[in-house]
Amino acid sequence: MPGGAVVLGTADTGRIEAPVTMKAYFLCVFAAFGGIFFGYDTGWMGGILGMPYFINMYTGKPFPENPDAAHLPADFALPAWEKSLMTSILSAGTFFGALIAGDIADIVGRRPTIIFGCIIFSVGCILEIAPKHALAAFVIGRLVAGVGVGFISAVIILYMSEIAPKKVRGALVSGYQFCITIGILLANCVVYATQNRLDTGSYRIPIGVQFLWALILGIGLLFLPESPRFYANKGKIDLATAALARVRDQPADSDYVQDELAEILANLEYERAHIPQTGYVESWLVCFRGSLFDGSSNLRRTIVGTGLQCAQQFTGINFIFYFGTSFFQTLGTISNPFFISLITTLVNVLSTPASFYMVEKFGRRRILIVGGSCMVLFQFLVAIIGTATPGAQTPGGAPSAVKAEIAFICLNIAAFASSWGPAAWVVVGELFPLPIRSRGVGMSTASNWFWNCIIGVITPYLVSSDEADLGPKVFFIWGSTAIFSTLFAYFLVSETKGLSLEQVDQMLSETTPRTSANWKPTKTWAAREGKVEVEAMEEGEKAV
Repeated sequence: MPGGAVVLGTADTGRIEAPVTMKAYFLCVFAAFGGIFFGYDTGWMGGILGMPYFINMYTGKPFPENPDAAHLPADFALPAWEKSLMTSILSAGTFFGALIAGDIADIVGRRPTIIFGCIIFSVGCILEIAPKHALAAFVIGRLVAGVGVGFISAVIILYMSEIAPKKVRGALVSGYQFCITIGILLANCVVYATQNRLDTGSYRIPIGVQFLWALILGIGLLFLPESPRFYANKGKIDLATAALARVRDQPADSDYVQDELAEILANLEYERAHIPQTGYVESWLVCFRGSLFDGSSNLRRTIVGTGLQCAQQFTGINFIFYFGTSFFQTLGTISNPFFISLITTLVNVLSTPASFYMVEKFGRRRILIVGGSCMVLFQFLVAIIGTATPGAQTPGGAPSAVKAEIAFICLNIAAFASSWGPAAWVVVGELFPLPIRSRGVGMSTASNWFWNCIIGVITPYLVSSDEADLGPKVFFIWGSTAIFSTLFAYFLVSETKGLSLEQVDQMLSETTPRTSANWKPTKTWAAREGKVEVEAMEEGEKAV
């Protein structure tokens, strides 16, 4: 290993990690706060697109006689191209931010990269709210803020996965998704309170609140430990030991700390032997090496990670959170579309904690398949009811049908929040070997934002009254793409529940996705690499 350090571990697969402590929970729960950025932005953007003042400011259209945001005339709205540009440009910035973040996180560390992302995000927010009537400034601000969100969203998952105990890693990383839902809810509450203001406060207040999230996360991270796996990858064994002792709340000379560190180092040594350290370009190309049919190859892992985040976006969930208010405004029987958006967001928040239990009890793979199947059913029901019921697309024509549509939309959100929302992030954080983990997670997160951007670009054209005007028929599209997402999980996603990040490597090399749930580790990496005492090796072999 770098620096000449030799750390001996254990051959007992049950002793490679310390018992879970409250400190471990606290560290991960606070880190999960980064999800607030992702969720809050998703929430406020959909709301301000339907605000009378915001529409007037960017279109110049005179206010209607009664400028009530809940009952605006169909022709008093932003054109599809402006909705598309304003919504999607943040995702474009986040795509590049997530890609860049992996390299920076490997150079300076996970924590400094997240803090830097908070600073970039704050600059973007200033550009969004400082100028008035300046579409270019607003769009550039969204782009810059997106770069900051990219840093945060990619590296938070990386950081949490590397410090969370394996027994509860799925539940703790699911906390990131829970914070996303809380962010969406908070944004909807603020938007609901400012929707009818006829001054710049209508949109500046919802945007300005975001400075608080950047301040809390940026300052708080100054007091959290760095990832021990980052130090191990740098060959700084003393710092890795100290960091691991902090995150496991154990003395540095504890057998638990030494055994887990030995496991990390032995796995890293093995991976480096198969992933040689090369130049910058070559180090990126390494992520695409290996056979598509080898579950443990870098190429296969990259495809699964980026494909899983693409599949999450194509469950159609962000249509509801980005354009839900505008969509509900087209269903003329709803008295207050902003309030319905608040209700759907509340469903999202209340459903997500179920994943904390389910992701550890039933596993990542199973809840992805079951949750995806439920979403297919609910979205097709929304489309069928909205399309087949006479008068359902006419204002005031079929209130019962509209209520049924809203009910199935809420069930769809609940299915996502308890399955695809958290589990996709959990799997991505567990999937990659340490030498390429930061880049693998970065590319997967960038995939999420790339497809988020594509959906943000095309959706206004699908549902706007001046374009395709599909209305509820758009759920035929989302139901069909959710079928793709479910099949992707069935054929390509392996079960990683209860395994250390190093054990995931073993599992992927020895199983297929459909047999992975039954795999159990029989030997530690330290034993495989001969990094244990002879007596410990013999005792471990007898136990096996």
